[in-house]
Amino acid sequence: MTQDVIALTPQMPDTKTLLAGLHAGGPDLRVNRASGGSVVQLCTAAGQALVSVEAPRYLQVPGEVHRLLGTGVDTESPVWWTEARATTAVEEAGRLAGSVAGRLAAVLGGTVWPREAAHTDVVADLADAVTDSAPMGVDILTDRAAVVIQGRPVIAATTWLTDVVSNAARTGRELHLLTPPGTRLTFPARALLDGLPSRWVVRDPACGYYDGLSGAVLHWHGGRFIPITSDGPRIADAFRPHPGKEGERQLLLSIRTIHPADERLVLGGALEQAWRTLTGTPPAGWATAEPVNVPWSTRQLTDLARTRAQQSLPTWTVAVGDPDRPAIATTRTARTRAGVEEHITLALGHGAEHSTPMGALTELAESLATRHNLATMISQLRTARADLTTPAHHEPPPVPLTFTLGPDAVADLDGDHTAFAPVRLGPANRPALHYTLGDGTDPDAWQRLRQINNHISGARQ
Repeated sequence: MTQDVIALTPQMPDTKTLLAGLHAGGPDLRVNRASGGSVVQLCTAAGQALVSVEAPRYLQVPGEVHRLLGTGVDTESPVWWTEARATTAVEEAGRLAGSVAGRLAAVLGGTVWPREAAHTDVVADLADAVTDSAPMGVDILTDRAAVVIQGRPVIAATTWLTDVVSNAARTGRELHLLTPPGTRLTFPARALLDGLPSRWVVRDPACGYYDGLSGAVLHWHGGRFIPITSDGPRIADAFRPHPGKEGERQLLLSIRTIHPADERLVLGGALEQAWRTLTGTPPAGWATAEPVNVPWSTRQLTDLARTRAQQSLPTWTVAVGDPDRPAIATTRTARTRAGVEEHITLALGHGAEHSTPMGALTELAESLATRHNLATMISQLRTARADLTTPAHHEPPPVPLTFTLGPDAVADLDGDHTAFAPVRLGPANRPALHYTLGDGTDPDAWQRLRQINNHISGARQ
């Protein structure tokens, strides 16, 4: 299992302190740089990486440490987050990562997660250790799959995981994330895996391997994990619904905007509008990976997207809200023939003591349609964890609440728009159409949504 150790320090690890940490393996290990210099690796004499240390991240966003590491960690933002990741190919590499992190905390103050991993001893005699040929962070590499074994209680969309996902896709391999049954995925981590040739593999002591999202029983065959189908599809007993906190819900929004590509464009306005309408506050912070480390800024987000667009690259970002009001979003921004498109997925968690702001959806649809170049918006409601993580057991699927078609899309329609009784939003000469599909408890809402989509498809000019 890949061993991750994190130093959480009140001061920035400077070069001298980092060098003290890197000498935890003694003088015989090599120090290499990777990922454009943002990662430092401690390597054997043959050049195989034992531990990689990511560039320190300054977490200025409240709640991020506890969201990803649990409330038992005795520190909070602002804090410097320095992550050391050890290979599983060498048994003592985990102790080396613990010493690197422990030395940083010893010099700078702060703490180490997990606490029991921290020490400051020299881990010697590793220069000639023999490792396998898998890249750093990958535990098993075959022609078909890259298998990553993780033991964290919460798997986040870290810079490291996004790099592993990209490398697996680039080499034509499936990514298999192998975890124990108690592990959960953050909302961005699940979004990162969705739509890719990937699988969340859960290793349960009682029933073996199963898919953490579908429950299908799995086995290792042909260099990858695949479902067992010899006697028909099988669902693992461990995937059966578990009792949860009564009344917890998630409100999910999928928002697509299309903006003219000009120098005046400022991105992030639609997401901020949705956040303010549904929670009363703007997002607290944003980043290109988890943990989210910088305060919310539409200008900085726009600058990043513009720089990446000049390289013909899309921009993927994560935003989080106040820790007292669980909310998290992912946004993918790309330049297309239509303009600059934002694909936003926003999730809001609600406990039994909080009402779901479904009454604000019409107001939100109108503000997005009139001020933020809305193309489409779908809202859904589901019974699921209010902390917005995904466990490795069954949760009911979401049920549609509303669907909104933006004014440009409405202008492309031909014929009568009154079918299914939409509410017309915005100016009469350039309206958006807003459809109410149900209250979040009626599964027939999916059928109504399909009928509306079929009607719109038939009415396009």
